Amino acid sequence: MSSQLDVLVAGGGEVGLGAARVLDDRGHVVTIVEPDPERADELSDAYVGTVLQGDAARPGVLAQANLERTDVVAALTDDEATNFAVCMAAQRMATVRTVLRTSTSPGEEYDAFVDGTVFPEAFGARGAANEITGRGVRTIEDVGGELGLEIAEFEVAEDAPVAGRTLQEISLPRGSLIIADAGGGRIGGADTVLEPGERYLVAMEADVADEIVNLLRG
Repeated sequence: MSSQLDVLVAGGGEVGLGAARVLDDRGHVVTIVEPDPERADELSDAYVGTVLQGDAARPGVLAQANLERTDVVAALTDDEATNFAVCMAAQRMATVRTVLRTSTSPGEEYDAFVDGTVFPEAFGARGAANEITGRGVRTIEDVGGELGLEIAEFEVAEDAPVAGRTLQEISLPRGSLIIADAGGGRIGGADTVLEPGERYLVAMEADVADEIVNLLRG
């Protein structure tokens, strides 16, 4: 694939439209397939890509989307069965990468059938937890895998054990890494000072999360 992708998004709901906006902002070519005529009109007004009104689970509709020029088909409707049908049909009709939205945490259920799965509710849960716990700790991404790797943003508390000290002076638990300041201005290094009140991005395995919180938040 080239750096610019031709992506077909099946489903123009909030998830589909949100993904289409991000893809468009990143310079990719987006086609949205949406069955509801009124919603399709709204999507056309959003100017994030070509909009095709129809049911993407029907091969005839997919054929209209020029799959031979498509790199990725992302089935992002709110119906898991429809999404699976879209991915299966797309794979039969062209050589494309397929991404399926699930309604429950997928585990490995779809690994043999599609190239990727997304579970948007997990992001909603993360956002809720961020609001509940306040501004000191904010989960950015759950990378997943057996280790449960997570990237989080921490604000160093005034009375935290590491406040005012450099990374060279402190001992982070094995399975953790200070990536950068939260503004992305500098990658963490031995001379990086963990200033009180400032925010830093931390990659950490699940079993050391409590240690990291104690070090940075006190």
